[in-house]
Amino acid sequence: MVDTDRITGTAKELGGKVQGAVGDLTGSRRDSVEGRAREAQGAAENVYGQVKDTVRDAAEHVADTARDIGGKVRDAVGNIVGSEDIEDRARRAQGAAGDTYDRAERSVRSAGRAAYDRAEDAYENGGRQLRRSGSAATNQVAEHPVAALLVAGLLGYGLGLLIHGRD
Repeated sequence: MVDTDRITGTAKELGGKVQGAVGDLTGSRRDSVEGRAREAQGAAENVYGQVKDTVRDAAEHVADTARDIGGKVRDAVGNIVGSEDIEDRARRAQGAAGDTYDRAERSVRSAGRAAYDRAEDAYENGGRQLRRSGSAATNQVAEHPVAALLVAGLLGYGLGLLIHGRD
């Protein structure tokens, strides 16, 4: 069974890639930065889901193995030692496997929350930096409109050369 964090993480990652690419194509730094941040956030959520799946599968495997071993031991030595003792030991082994699973799941959830929080902080910091950069660029254009116009013209000309080449 696939964890929902993997699905939503993949969707966010794809959406971020698209938004970043659109931002790159349109020249929108805001969309580009937000897209990259959303892509990183989605990747972190996807990894969190993958780790949860892996831990769940490993814990189920350990529990299944403990049950199998407990059953084989009970069958093999049931006549030598009282079967109640073997069943009690098998239940304790199964309980220990369940406790290990619970601890691993808590650790994965904690690591996932920390990764998600870091991605969210990076997204917010990127947005603040984008707004500051946009404000600084606006101020520079307002102070030097002719220079800004020349730079924009040169960039457009260079982009035209890159796209169409020299005919």
